[in-house]
Amino acid sequence: MDKSSGQKSASSYLYAPIDPFDQRMIDVGDGHTVYMEQAGNPEGVPVVVFHGGPGGGCSPAMRRYFDPSVYRVILFDQRGCGRSRPHASVTANTTWHLVSDIELIRETLGIDKWIVFGGSWGATLSLIYAQTHPERVMNLILRGVFLMTRDELDWFYQGGAGRFWPEAWARFVDPIPEDERDDLIAAYHRRLFSDDISVQTKYGRVWSSWENSLASMRTGGMGGEAPGDYARAFARLENHYFTHLGWLDEDGQILRDMDRIAHIPGVIVQGRYDMICPPRMAYELAKRWPNGKLRIVDHAGHALSEPEISAELVRAMNAIAKGVT
Repeated sequence: MDKSSGQKSASSYLYAPIDPFDQRMIDVGDGHTVYMEQAGNPEGVPVVVFHGGPGGGCSPAMRRYFDPSVYRVILFDQRGCGRSRPHASVTANTTWHLVSDIELIRETLGIDKWIVFGGSWGATLSLIYAQTHPERVMNLILRGVFLMTRDELDWFYQGGAGRFWPEAWARFVDPIPEDERDDLIAAYHRRLFSDDISVQTKYGRVWSSWENSLASMRTGGMGGEAPGDYARAFARLENHYFTHLGWLDEDGQILRDMDRIAHIPGVIVQGRYDMICPPRMAYELAKRWPNGKLRIVDHAGHALSEPEISAELVRAMNAIAKGVT
């Protein structure tokens, strides 16, 4: 038990750490190579995990949500982040490049259909991938829903969330001159894409810290300082994607196209006190998804590692496992 809160730690709900049985770099074209790994049962039910960000990268902890005797777990680092190369690159790096990469991974591994599991930006990518290739998706498991709308970006980058965490917001806003604060994504873009890597890294750390500060109910508005290389890639990729609104045809495209995946079963796990991706979009998504079940988790925020979020995700995957074993 966590003595400070009386709650179980997140690890209490997870499977024991498992090592990958396959790790490789895949040439996806456009000068990019993508890191991919497999873990669990090589003959098991395939599940592909989409990490957040964009720019977050996958981690060993992400393997622990799946029964290794049942699931064949596929993780990969999206273009420009983690172990994929070139690092922090936004060249030929759009949502549609990632959708193509996912299909290349699926074909390379000889998988016909798989379960798609993603949180935050990973949920965005999961939905877009499923809407583009609905015949390849068995189930969707989503966490901390983000739909790449202007309203969501304004909430987080133009002061909505900052009303709840003014001290953390001040740390994000103060490095930007007052005459540039009407569009903070654009202001940070100018710095994250300057010709000076030290400037990119400096502002990348501030950008990343703002998000980390609000990721969990336990952070208390303190995000810490991420390593420079990680923060630079994370911030550049997020800013690049947000500047272009994910290269979607229109604001609200994901909700518009929910009829394409209405038949796919799935679960939405959403923290009630998610400050990064508030529950409203998860609610709107569920209203348009006949086979999607919304599970609002009380006393939880945004992070994958929050105990109640972890428990609900493991519960969802175990329920699927019971139906296939």
